[in-house]
Parts: sequence; C-alpha cells; structure tokens
Amino acid sequence: MIHLRGAYRDYAMGTQTVHALNGVDLEVAQGEYLAITGPSGSGKSTLLHIIGLLDRLSQGGYKLDRRDVTHLDDDELARIRRETIGFVFQFFHLVPRLSAAANVELPLTLAGMAVPERRERVSAALDSFDLADRADHRPDQLSGGQRQRVAIARAMVTRPAILLADEPTGNLDRSAGNEVVHILEELNRNGLTLLMVTHDPELANRAGRQVRIVDGAVAEDRRSGPG
Repeated sequence: MIHLRGAYRDYAMGTQTVHALNGVDLEVAQGEYLAITGPSGSGKSTLLHIIGLLDRLSQGGYKLDRRDVTHLDDDELARIRRETIGFVFQFFHLVPRLSAAANVELPLTLAGMAVPERRERVSAALDSFDLADRADHRPDQLSGGQRQRVAIARAMVTRPAILLADEPTGNLDRSAGNEVVHILEELNRNGLTLLMVTHDPELANRAGRQVRIVDGAVAEDRRSGPG
C-alpha cells in the first residue's frame, strides 16, 4: 500500500543542507501495524509527513496504493490525503472555540459533504469513541484522553484506509495513554493500516513491526509482537 524508494528530504538551514531523510526504502502492506522509532531529530516525523502527503520528497519515489504520487499537484495531493489518510498528533490540534462535534465534523465540512450525511457520520463517530455525552464540550472542557479520542474520531470520520499517529500518547498519563492505544489497535484489527511514531519502547513493541530511523535512514526493520 505504501511504497517508498530512495526517499530523500533535504532542508536548507542557512548555508548548510540538512538531510532529514537519507535514502529511505520502505514498504507497508495494507492492514499492517508499524511503529517508527529513533532518537529525536532522526527523521521520524519527516517520514510520517512524507507518507501523509504533508511534505514532498527532494529525491526518490513514492507510490500510494499503487499510484505514483511523487509529482502530483497540491490539489490532487489534498484530495488523496482527505480521502485516504487520517492523522492523530501528540498535541491534539483541535480548534479551541469549536465543540467536540464541530471538531469532528470539520474535515467533512471542508470536503463539501452534505449536512445530513455529515451529522450522521459525526454522531456515529462520537458514539464509537464514547464521546456522545461530550459532543457540545469545547476542548478546554475535556480531559487529555477525551481530547485525543475527539482527535481520533475526527481522523476516522472520513473513513481513511491509513492512520498516521505522531506520539499519540506523548501528552497523556499512563491510563489515558493505554486507552488511546487500545482504541488504535482495535481500529487496526478491523483492517486499518496504522503507522505510529513513538519514543516509548513498550508501546513500539506492541506493534507487529518496528522500523528504527537513525540520521534519516532505516537502521533496523523487524517484525515481532501480535502482528
């Protein structure tokens, strides 16, 4: 489903060039559960952004679901991203002034979906993540775990095939973090392709596959655990 070949991403920093990705080859099959690990600044988040079509390669190729997406224009990338990929971040990225329901509804609104279908999907998503009684609450009225569940509901309301999670438990206590992990793993068991960046070795070892990134390159790629 995900196929990167010779993937480079370079950034200019003053007079120097930083090689955030340095010749990454990576294939991820549909339904895999993959943990991406490595030290800070190793290129983990850059890799996730490339896979999520939030950034472009400086060199190399990327096929997503057998389609070459390397040189597509911004509008086409946005369409594919909207229809295929969901995102969950460490700091939730919820809109503070919007209710939980309105935050979940936002990607459907941006996609131009008709109001009745939007409302039906939002209601189902809130129910799925035990948030129906928090629909009218703003993010500052929710716990950290509830905010992350809202973020997951927002990511899943478009019914993506891939979920990219960047340190999804990094801003949560152990109990709320475990709850979020169980939700993500249940989504994976139901067929969702799950890629998760994490610094937590215990969490990484729950994934069926672990890819370690060092200095922008794949240093280790191993399979273990339940996947």
